[in-house]
Amino acid sequence: MTPSRLDHDAVRDALEAAGLRPTPQRLAVYDQLAAMDEHPTAEEVFRAVRPRSPRISLATVYKALEALVAVGAADRLGAESAAGPARYDARGDRHYHFRCLRTGTIHDLPTQYDPRLIEQLDPTLAEDLRRRGFQVTGYRLELLGFQVPGRDRERPGEDEDEPETEPRQGDHDA
Repeated sequence: MTPSRLDHDAVRDALEAAGLRPTPQRLAVYDQLAAMDEHPTAEEVFRAVRPRSPRISLATVYKALEALVAVGAADRLGAESAAGPARYDARGDRHYHFRCLRTGTIHDLPTQYDPRLIEQLDPTLAEDLRRRGFQVTGYRLELLGFQVPGRDRERPGEDEDEPETEPRQGDHDA
């Protein structure tokens, strides 16, 4: 599964179609966001883009990120589902995430997006929501848990490193 990112022409076109100028700062913020493996906060994007754009301010980075979200060139992964600041994602395809409750980091999951997942979870849910006046236009799936420090992939026989931390109240909600 190859992450989908926009090129400069597509970002320019999206900004212009929304009546926004494709400023060098907005393009630099998008380039930095698209180059980052994890889903950074605005402050992390600011620190990373500043060496190449020393006159850029944190406020400009926030505004650029919000403009990119508004035109669909990026997604804001809100802090509403877990404590901590919002994080941003330049990946354009639908995909799932894992959020570490200890660090707040968000990682892409290598599982293919399934547009029929809601029907598979509960065949009556979509119809029940329709009857109640809701129209489902999509969904996001975010798994919550703890990433074991120093371990970035599964290695057989290393279960003894699992954290003993109990989830906080509300952390089990999906």
